[in-house]
Amino acid sequence: MISKSELLLYNLSKYRQLKTYFSEQEKEIISITEIIQQESLIDELLGYETVIDITAFTSVTQYHSERLINLFDDTFTFVADIKHKDFFEKELRFCFYEFKIFEEYVDQDEDDTPNGKKQLEKSHRKITDLESSEIEPFFQRFEESLYGHQKFKDDFRRQVDNFRVFNKLGEHKILSLFLMGDSGVGKTEVARALHRALGGQNKIAKINFGNYSSDNSLNSLIGSPRGYIGSEDGEIFIRVAESDTGIILIDEFEKSNSTLFNYFLDVLENGKMISSLAHEIDLNGFTIIFTSNISKDDFKNVISPELRSRFDYKGYFSILKTEDKRKYVWFRINSIVRKFNKNVANVLDDNFISDIFTQINVTKFKNMRDLNKAIKQKFVDKIKERIAK
Repeated sequence: MISKSELLLYNLSKYRQLKTYFSEQEKEIISITEIIQQESLIDELLGYETVIDITAFTSVTQYHSERLINLFDDTFTFVADIKHKDFFEKELRFCFYEFKIFEEYVDQDEDDTPNGKKQLEKSHRKITDLESSEIEPFFQRFEESLYGHQKFKDDFRRQVDNFRVFNKLGEHKILSLFLMGDSGVGKTEVARALHRALGGQNKIAKINFGNYSSDNSLNSLIGSPRGYIGSEDGEIFIRVAESDTGIILIDEFEKSNSTLFNYFLDVLENGKMISSLAHEIDLNGFTIIFTSNISKDDFKNVISPELRSRFDYKGYFSILKTEDKRKYVWFRINSIVRKFNKNVANVLDDNFISDIFTQINVTKFKNMRDLNKAIKQKFVDKIKERIAK
């Protein structure tokens, strides 16, 4: 007699959460395709509480599907893509007595968990999630974290206002910014400032395309096709899953190749990332910041017209003005001193801060990274002087 059980139906965009849920129970998900190719695997898997994804049954006859299901015992769990719900309810109606939505199944499972502590999905806080009362504090935190570039800050406010309106209308899924300029002028800091302004506690989702210039770069980014070594979701899926805000930073974008350019053209058009295994991450409401060291003139030569048209904002970051650099130095020294007083010894005062500040000539620095190195070195030198006394 055919085994009667539950079939859990999942949304493909939530596949990573599905894997996380079962991995926490030390259960592996395998495709029914592997069983079709080698039925003897069933005997090897008995007792291991394996999860079988039967989505591939959509291309198998009803008789063959029912015959295979009958070979499994009650220790196996069955899942399938929800977009084939009608198919399974009709063709496998004698195999499964109940067809459950995975998210609802997990919610019920959590209700039975003590203190309700089990969580399926890590949420990403996005600009589109902010309430009206949260908008102005968000902009204030962002602008205080980013020194200079006032024109960009003003333009960004308008971009966000438009994005929030048309995102609700379903016409604008991703806010995309392409920022050009020399190294160390604050392009990547935009993404970090947005991450902090949204209350991010984990690392920002960052990919450096300087590491993605080879012919195999797409596989590294989104995972290898099924059947290849390392056929898991690629780096960008991992980085997004580990982050807690809807901010993605793509650094040194110009150093990649046409294959990845085309991939991101599709991402910006469809509002989702799809891995080589067809797993999806819904990026609705996300902000993607692309940075590049190319000049305004090279922008048109390096980036295709199709991709250029998909960027919501294209801006050039110039070197910070002297006054902005002074403000940054004052902020950075205060930040370092606060950390030192809290974690090492509460011995540094305002005079110590002023002493360092007056000894740094900001006009010597065009690159903010070099300026930051100078601040750190001067701080260490002053600490050594104090200890020597």
